[in-house]
Amino acid sequence: MTGTEAQILTTVLDRWKSAVDAHDPRRVAENFTHDAIFQGLHPYTVGPGGVAEYYDSQPIGMTAEYRLLETRRLADDVVLGYLAVDFSFTDRPTKNVYLSLIVRRVGDDWLVAHYQVSQL
Repeated sequence: MTGTEAQILTTVLDRWKSAVDAHDPRRVAENFTHDAIFQGLHPYTVGPGGVAEYYDSQPIGMTAEYRLLETRRLADDVVLGYLAVDFSFTDRPTKNVYLSLIVRRVGDDWLVAHYQVSQL
C-alpha cells in the first residue's frame, strides 16, 4: 500500500463512516458519484439515490469500523481499495464483511464510483 492511495481512501472512508455512524443516509450518498454502482447486501443499485435508500433502511445505531487491506492506483484519477468492515448493531451480533471499492477524482474531490460488499 502506498501512502497516497491509503490517504485518498481514508479520507473518503472516514466521511462515509461518519455519515453511517450518524445514520445520515443523505450524507452517506454524497460520497458517491452520480453513476456509482452500489452493491450492499441487497440487490445492486446505481447512483446516490439508491445508496441513500439502502442506508436509510439500516437500523439506527449501526456503526462501521474499517481496516484497509490493499490499495491500488488504477489510473491518475482512480484508486481501488479492498478492506474489512465490521458493522456493529445495538440488537444483534456484529456483521463482518469485505468491501471492494473504486474511488474516482471528481473535480477537487474523490468519490466512490463502485462499492461491492461480500461475506466470505
